[in-house]
Amino acid sequence: MICISKYVSIPDDEVELIAIRSQGAGGQNVNKVASAIHLRFDINASTLPEIYKSKLLALRDKRISKEGVLIIKAQKFRTQEKNREDAIQRLIELVKSVTVVEKVRVATKPTKGSQKRRLEGKSKRSQIKSLRGKLDY
Repeated sequence: MICISKYVSIPDDEVELIAIRSQGAGGQNVNKVASAIHLRFDINASTLPEIYKSKLLALRDKRISKEGVLIIKAQKFRTQEKNREDAIQRLIELVKSVTVVEKVRVATKPTKGSQKRRLEGKSKRSQIKSLRGKLDY
């Protein structure tokens, strides 16, 4: 059982973990040991609440296929166990990220004093630059 929050969890049978050969350096074991993990999670067929499903499917994430299957490839570590933990942790973080509600931005206006200071600064700068020109006699 993968716990997302106090009330939401994913049963182990909904997550498919497949061991594959890892890319990159690994010495003599690289062609023998399947240490990378492919995690496949079908969002539509899961027991997650509908809010989670809809927000996950609405994400513009390259790891989510058109059919609604989330694929995470974990190959950061050299051992299969650590890669399995990493893949599950990344799944948990992705599901948790859709529940975070972003703050609504409140538009603010600059104060009268700040507007006045800005315009005075511009006019001073303009005067300094105009005095750099050639003088007519």
